[in-house]
Amino acid sequence: MNNVYLLIGGNMGERMANLAAARARINIDCGRITASSSIYETEAWGYKEQPAFLNQALAIETTLEAEKLIEEILKIEMALGRKRAIPLGPRIIDIDIIYFNDEIFNSINLTIPHPSMADRKFVLTPLVEIAPAFIHPILLKTNQVLLKECGDSSVVYKKSTE
Repeated sequence: MNNVYLLIGGNMGERMANLAAARARINIDCGRITASSSIYETEAWGYKEQPAFLNQALAIETTLEAEKLIEEILKIEMALGRKRAIPLGPRIIDIDIIYFNDEIFNSINLTIPHPSMADRKFVLTPLVEIAPAFIHPILLKTNQVLLKECGDSSVVYKKSTE
């Protein structure tokens, strides 16, 4: 069994409903959700001229290997209406693999741990809620330490609990 941390988010349409639909599909198509953070509202990162995002961290148990998991995630995104028009731009749903066990994985389609996660409060804040002591396999620091050291000044606040 593989233990995986995901970040789901979106800033278009019915944001809460989109997160709920993503969770339901992940639970069916990818693996059992074992933990979920509160939902956080965050200002857009990178491409700033867009609405605020809702984000949530999930822990799942899956029998899928990393490449098969990303295939299933991309199918879920497409089924929920994801369009890849502008890099870092608005989206109905985005599902990222943050960690896959404590493995380091690099391919054309996938890099694990997520390469930008340590620089993004909107990833680290919900992740710390469900996995504060998980150690980043490359940086060798806990999520809690990564959040404390993160230089991102974006505003991230708890919108609701699950």
